[in-house]
Formats: sequence, C-alpha cells, structure tokens
Amino acid sequence: MKQKIISKLILVMVIVGILLAIVESYNFRTYGIKTAINKATSISEAVQSGLTAHMINGNMENRDVFINSISNMKNVEDLWIIRGANVNKQYGDPKTLEISRDDIDQEVLKSSKMKYLLQEGISKTTLRVTIPYKATKTNTINCINCHNVQYGDTLGAISIVLDISDIRDSGLKLILSILVSTTIAILLVVFVANKILKPHLETLEELSKKIKNISNGIFTNIIPNKNLSIEAKHLISQYNQLINGLSTTFTDIDKKLNIFVGNKNYNTNNPLLNSQKIIGNLADIYQFKKEIEIDETKDDIYNRLAQILINRFKLNNFTFMELSFNDNKSVVVYSQSDKCGCSESIMEHPEYCRVSKNTNDVSSVQSHKVCKYFNNQNDFYYCISIDIGDQAQLVVNFILDSNESLNLLKQDISLIKSYFLEAAPSLIVNLLLEELKTSAFKDGLTSLYNRKFLDEHITKLVPQALREKINIGVLMLDMDHFKAVNDEYGHDVGDIALKELGKILIDNVRDSDIVVRYGGEEFIILLVGVDGQNAAIEVANKIRNQVSKNEINVYAGNKLRKTISVGLSMFPQDSNNFDLVMKNADIALYEAKDSGRDKVVRYKDKVDIELF
Repeated sequence: MKQKIISKLILVMVIVGILLAIVESYNFRTYGIKTAINKATSISEAVQSGLTAHMINGNMENRDVFINSISNMKNVEDLWIIRGANVNKQYGDPKTLEISRDDIDQEVLKSSKMKYLLQEGISKTTLRVTIPYKATKTNTINCINCHNVQYGDTLGAISIVLDISDIRDSGLKLILSILVSTTIAILLVVFVANKILKPHLETLEELSKKIKNISNGIFTNIIPNKNLSIEAKHLISQYNQLINGLSTTFTDIDKKLNIFVGNKNYNTNNPLLNSQKIIGNLADIYQFKKEIEIDETKDDIYNRLAQILINRFKLNNFTFMELSFNDNKSVVVYSQSDKCGCSESIMEHPEYCRVSKNTNDVSSVQSHKVCKYFNNQNDFYYCISIDIGDQAQLVVNFILDSNESLNLLKQDISLIKSYFLEAAPSLIVNLLLEELKTSAFKDGLTSLYNRKFLDEHITKLVPQALREKINIGVLMLDMDHFKAVNDEYGHDVGDIALKELGKILIDNVRDSDIVVRYGGEEFIILLVGVDGQNAAIEVANKIRNQVSKNEINVYAGNKLRKTISVGLSMFPQDSNNFDLVMKNADIALYEAKDSGRDKVVRYKDKVDIELF
C-alpha cells in the first residue's frame, strides 16, 4: 500500500508539473507575442512621425536613410513601407521599397486592420507585423494638405519583422525550471513519505491486511508503531477493541448456531462463513418444518424426508424402519434401495437392533464388524435412530458403496439428524392418531377388530366384491357354554379363554381375511376372496378343531377345553344384501347350537340347514 500511495503522489505531482509547464509556456508565449506587437506598434508610430516630419520639411529624398536607421534597431530583422492606392494615384508608381510584397500587405491595405504572422523554427523565431496608416484627426491637416484623401482612408502600411528568439529561450528556461522544481518536489515527497509518513502508511497497509483477514473469519489485533502520533495510536486501540468484541460475538453466535443444528464438530476457522452456512441451514430446516406441519399422513412426511436426502445430500441407498416395542415388531416404512442391510432377525426381533439400544450412531468400521445383523458385507453402513414416541423408534439405515462416501455422510449427519428431529413431533402426532384410530376399531381384550370397524369396512368391501365378483364367506362363531366358565372360574379365566380363541382365529386365516369380535363371546370372520362354500367350510372346521384341542390353564394347574359353534353364509350367493348374509350366518350359528354345538352349519334357508 505504501508503494501505491507514493507512486500515486509522484504521478499526481508529475501531471501537475507538466500542466503547470504547459500553462506557463502558453502564457509566456502569449505575453511575448503581445510585447513584440506593442514594440512593432511603437516602431510603426516612430516611422509614421518621421515620414510626416520629412514631408513637412520637404526632404523626402532622405527618408531612405531614416528608414534604414530604424531597420538597424535591435531585434528588427526587416522593415518596409507600402503605399496605399490613393497615394499611388496622386504620386505615381512607388519605388521598390514602397511596393507590397505579399498577400498580407494587400489584405491590410484593403481591411485597414493590423495582421501578424508568427514563424517558429528550430533555431529562430520571428514575428511579422503589418500595421496600416490611416488619415486621422491628429494628422488631418498634414495629410489633407499633401494627399487627396478623406478621413479614415488608408494611406499605406508598414511591415516589420522582429526576431523574438530571446522570448522563446526565456520560455524554455521557464519550462526547465518548472520541471526541475517538480523533480525536487517529488524527491521531497518521497523523503517525507519514507521519514514522516512511513509509520502511518505501514499501519494503513497492516489495516488493509487485517480487514481482508476479517472477511475470512480471522480476527487479529494491530500492534501500533512507536513512531505514530497519539491520535493514530488511539484509533488503533479502538480498532483492537472492536475486533476483540467482534471475534467474541461471532464465535459465540457460531457456537450457539451449531447447537441448533446439532453440529458437534465445531469449526473456528471462519465463524463468519460458518454462521452464514448454519443460518442458511436453519432457514431450510424451518421451511421444511412448516411444510411437514400441513402434511396429512405419516407417509407424506417420510416421502418428504426421502426427497431431502436424495436432492440435498445426494444419497440414494437408505431405508426407514419403524421399531415398535409395544407389539415387538419392525416395519419398513420407506426404502430407497433394492438392498436392505438389516437381516430378517431385526424384522422379527427389533430389540436386536444395535442403534435402538444405543444413544450413539452405528457405522461401519473396517477393522472389525460392528453390527452382526448387517448382511451386505461389501458395502458400508451408517445407522441413526430417532425417538418417535415412548415405545417407538425410527431407524434410518444408510448404505454406501465406499469408505469415502461414508466419510462424506459423517460430515453431514448432524444436519441430516436435524431434519429428522424436526419431523419427529409430526411423526409422533401421526402415530398417536393412528393408535387412536386403531383403538377405536380394535377390541381392547383380544386386539381383534371390533363391530364399529366391521360396519365401516363393509361399506367399502361390498361394492368392491360385487364389482370384482369376489366371494366372501361369513363365519359367525360362538364359544359353547362360555357363561359357565365365568361362573365357575371367574371372569379372569373367561378373558384368557377369549384371548386364546382370538389368537387361534388369527393363526388359522389369511392376512386378507378379517377377524372381528362381534360382542361378548361371539366372533365374525370374513373370508375375503374364498373359492367357494367348500373352502369356507374347510377353514371353519379347521378352526373348530384347533379350538377343541386347545387347553386353557386355570387355577391350581387345572386345564380347560372349550368348543365353538359356527354358522356360515356366502356373499353374494345367498344374497346381494350383506346385512341379510350376516343375519343368515347368525341363523346358522343358532342352528348349530340347537343341534348339539361344536359343529359348522351352512345356511341354506329356514327349512333346509346343512350340518358339517
């Protein structure tokens, strides 16, 4: 910076010196021309007076001697007189001395105005001036007495050539002196800058460097030069105080912002850029949070999280898995990969998942196998878990093809977690809504669907069955002599009997079938898509046999066995009205009970009931 400032000062002074030299040269030249013209005018007036005197005294024959004497004056290079037209007319042709030599002479005679011509050469400069003679009031008597002229007529002119080289030389000397003065001034500036301004210039240069460092997040003080003035030292002290304050403030802001995004790898190299980046991330997370708040379902939130991972973090292989410890099950809710890293053991036993038991993340380590339930040995993995309720977790499993990709993921994992943590409350709300909805449609004792679910589900199932021509076998069953169990063993044992009955029903039907606790000891099974009544009867008998073989533990090591009665009606064979089909199944159930229990009855009509 010091060199730049000195260079600029020198350049400014050189320009000022050159401009000053040009202006002074122009002024001096103008002054020299004006002085030479004034001198020529004086000579002209002297010649005019001399010629008038010769004319009055009648010795015009001696005028050449007079003119030659004037021509020999200093700096007069040449001098000649030109007669006007009126004088020539009166006295005849002029002598050689009085004839016009060029167009300038002729132009002056015609215009009666003075003209001059400057001729500049390398070694010599001359000024030619041609001045007209007019008949004026001061010489009216003499002119009119001797010449036939009117007032204002041009009698003639005089041309004088003056050598003004001395004026040019003086101008050159002036320019030289200006250049010398400028050079001396430049040297003085350099000297002053080095001696007096040097500490200040060095401080400015140091300040410039510090300001550049601030833009890179480096806050450092300036050590004042001992040669600085008190005011400059005070200014530097204020700068140092400001820098210390900014450094503390930005570092503190950066640390707190990192806490918001969960970044444990705090980087102090550039708190300004770190803060800018984190604020940008916080803005993105806030926008994400506002978007998921209006998402209607849990799947919408999972899809949005997946888009963040794909578009923002360029991840293509990952799986979202819900772990529920209440019912001890794992469910894959989103997968962006054909290869799920977790083995089937995790799906059946979520308590085996390592990351669900640990507050720390689980990732691949080349030296040993961290997770024994990860199948793809040629890939790398990174697992995180997010609590989405008291008894549920969301496990995110990232699968990566190289150790470099794993390291890149580790750099972004804190920010990735921030998105999932922001999504967790919305996921919890959706899970609670699902549980609430499930509890409204589930029987509290057996966890089977209840009558309310059946009523709502039928409105969708029946039109689909009619449209796709699907058979539905309706099994209505009842535990035989269930009241006796409650009376003899108590309601606790009765509840156990109903729970085990519900489990047998679930275990002996397909996932597409619907098992409902209709009320008390009465159950309904909808065999959706069953081939026909024979297949439905086969399922009913299979359930009946399993129930009759099942032993229920009662007090004091006693065992209890119970039987069921089953009524069957087919939709739409028996009727297109599903309510009527259910009523028919109920009629068949009562027929099974009335005819001895522990049997399956197929409804035909009120007259003809088939027993199986």
